[in-house]
Amino acid sequence: MGYLKKYRPFLFFLAKFFLTYLILGVIYQIYLSEYNESPNQVDPITASVAEESHELLGLFGVDAKIRPHHSQPALMMFYNRQYVARIIEGCNALSVMILFAAFVVAFSGTFKHTVLFILLGCVLIHVLNIVRIALLCSAIYHFPQYGTLLHGVVFPLFIYGVVFLLWVLWVNKFSLYAKKPARK
Repeated sequence: MGYLKKYRPFLFFLAKFFLTYLILGVIYQIYLSEYNESPNQVDPITASVAEESHELLGLFGVDAKIRPHHSQPALMMFYNRQYVARIIEGCNALSVMILFAAFVVAFSGTFKHTVLFILLGCVLIHVLNIVRIALLCSAIYHFPQYGTLLHGVVFPLFIYGVVFLLWVLWVNKFSLYAKKPARK
């Protein structure tokens, strides 16, 4: 019994994290199941991410086009008429947002701060993901020999690095565990 009392804060953290992750993950899987009936159908959030990345590239004068993939639930991104990327469900960053939100809930602060931080963090992750996809398409177009490294290492480090910094900010400034300044 002493162990439960001793490790109660840690166990409570784990329970909140995994419960939040499980609930949000199940909701996301239910959402995705609505779009798995057609073999080439892309869910609306992934389609929106592809469209927003396409529009961002267009702002910089790139002749970017999106076309449905002929045999997969994916969208093909063309950069100056060259096929550079296949945008699939995993590219929409929702799984990253779920992980982010579960951690913030596990290290919760006040209800208002927790909800606000999750919402603003998810918006930031979404915007940075759009930038990430546009930059990745550009980098693959200009440096195709580094495509695997860019997609598999550099750009995941970018998005997960931002999430990590948001977590550090949350724990140190807004969570109930943050050190409060001493009163004089």
